[in-house]
Amino acid sequence: MISSAFRPRLMAAAVSLCFIAPATALAEDTAAQAGQALGTIVVTGSRFDADPALAPIGATVITAEEIRRSGASDVNAAIRKVGGVYGRQSLDGSPDFGLDLRGFGTNSSQNLVIVLDGVRLSENELSNAILSTIPIDTVDHIEITRGGASVLYGDGATGGIINIVTKRPLANTRRGSMFVQGGQFHAGEVRVSGAQAWDNFAADATLGTQRTDNYRDNNDFKQTNFSGGAQWFANQFDRVGFRYEGARQDMRFAGSLKETEFNANPRQTKTPDDNGSLDSDRLTVFGAYRLYGHDIAADLSYRKKTVESTYYFGNSASPASYESKQWQFSPRVRKLGAVNGMINELVAGMDFIKWERTTASGFSAADANQKSKALYLRDELRFDAAHEGRISVGVRREIFDKDFSDPLGFSTKTYNLVQGLNAWELQASYMPVADLTVFGKLGQSYRVANADENALTPSTNKPLAAQQSHDAEVGVSYANAMQKVTARVFRHNLTNEIFYDPTLNYGVNTNLDPTRRQGVELDAEQKINAAWSVNAHYQHVQAKFREGVNNGKEMVLVPKNTLSARVSWTGQGQNADVGVQWSDKQRYGDDFTNQCKAEMPAFTTLDARYARKFGQWEWAVSGQNLTDKHYYSQAFSCATGVNQGIYPSDGRQLKVSARYDF
Repeated sequence: MISSAFRPRLMAAAVSLCFIAPATALAEDTAAQAGQALGTIVVTGSRFDADPALAPIGATVITAEEIRRSGASDVNAAIRKVGGVYGRQSLDGSPDFGLDLRGFGTNSSQNLVIVLDGVRLSENELSNAILSTIPIDTVDHIEITRGGASVLYGDGATGGIINIVTKRPLANTRRGSMFVQGGQFHAGEVRVSGAQAWDNFAADATLGTQRTDNYRDNNDFKQTNFSGGAQWFANQFDRVGFRYEGARQDMRFAGSLKETEFNANPRQTKTPDDNGSLDSDRLTVFGAYRLYGHDIAADLSYRKKTVESTYYFGNSASPASYESKQWQFSPRVRKLGAVNGMINELVAGMDFIKWERTTASGFSAADANQKSKALYLRDELRFDAAHEGRISVGVRREIFDKDFSDPLGFSTKTYNLVQGLNAWELQASYMPVADLTVFGKLGQSYRVANADENALTPSTNKPLAAQQSHDAEVGVSYANAMQKVTARVFRHNLTNEIFYDPTLNYGVNTNLDPTRRQGVELDAEQKINAAWSVNAHYQHVQAKFREGVNNGKEMVLVPKNTLSARVSWTGQGQNADVGVQWSDKQRYGDDFTNQCKAEMPAFTTLDARYARKFGQWEWAVSGQNLTDKHYYSQAFSCATGVNQGIYPSDGRQLKVSARYDF
């Protein structure tokens, strides 16, 4: 972390390191009609199951059918391809790209929260949430809610929330599948999954393995993962169960290139021996119960992650090992009732999180701990049923207690810090005319610096101040059976934004002068006829300093415009899907003054998939970056510098797959 080029390598080590149904009676009738199935309650806008028609205000929902049709083989790819979320190439060869909602650059992963069935996956480290361990076959849908959401989800939710919801069992049903895929760069994947449900009990399991040499030299990636769980259910509301997910990864680090090296051969590496591994285990116990008209739910989760890496400086090896553990307990309660004939939902809950990490290396012996406890309250009222009026208000208070000790640290050796932060939100939506909904949001969100960021700050042993954002959004949505179009205008005014500045003290994490993210988002879905459909997401964002010496200057590593569009066709026993992704130019990672004569080039990529069914078999051919575009989404120094820190993105890759459902 001494220079802008060195920092991404340390980051790579760290990486490898609402509402419910209109009335209780209606919900109970639905449950009775479904027998004892746990089936069709899907959305989770209030951290409780809710009616599909009442998704979080302004949310985008990706269905399992859309994911399968796109050919996305992992959750991260589905979020990028189908959900239109901008992603940056991972630094460690894994498919876990850095996801960016609303232009937060290299710290985008720290400014959105990813949850799996209500359990937080986002890390207290400079690393992306590990989504490649989630079997794609188990995903029912993915909810993407853009904009501040700290009331329900706390730290780091300024950019928004990505909620991955797995399939619920249906009583007395079973499903199973086998998937095999192979392609260029010695890519291969095998996945077997099955699920069985009886009257009141269900179990499922998925075992998968994959490997690839990847596009670049010394960028091999191998993973074996297992996911399995069981649950007991009495009716639509009462259930208790557990889920385990484990993954073993080995990867090699291709490192960065200079611009001349990239132009000569983007596949080459200057770090032919750097490598790492990651072992991850997560166990979650969950339960929900309806008691005297109250819905009570809780999740208890434990995650252990062990990361090892070896970097070579000349002929000298520098090994490092990290082990982190996290416990999370989230009890909550919901009361659904009536206020003057209007449906009212009141949700209260607490989040308790304990995280700790130990480090063993020649340059660090850090012990880091963080505890947080939060209390939140949110109330949503549905009024004027004919016009689907909704209004909600919520507040949250969270206290963080941080400890750090590193006798070998480059900068910070020790600190102890307690931070208390507040979040609030006000949301509303209304349908003034048929099919047209107007909505708006106001709120305050926050995030605290993680252990990696506080380890290297401008002032030794002085942790960074908490980042706070005042969020505003207004939008309109038109939807009917054949189409849906949503437009939003948003603004986030940030104070003490936490960001890496390579121009200070040879590179440190710091609190920036006040900044702003504002822009426009457009989502469109059109069903042309029974066979053809198209969807697209466009984002224009202005990311700028609004005070200080760089007032009016653009933030770094933020594309001004991004566009993702897909066309899908479904025929008799066959389907095809074509997608295009375009990213505008963006500033290099150290160009805070906007003095660099060049910007990272814009790029466009194309992918496609064709599949045909033969009985229980589905055969498919797919291609990524079909035009073999040479481009990059990560570059940490100005193009005129000595070391540009360019991380090339993947070139063209073709794959063939077979799937058998039983």
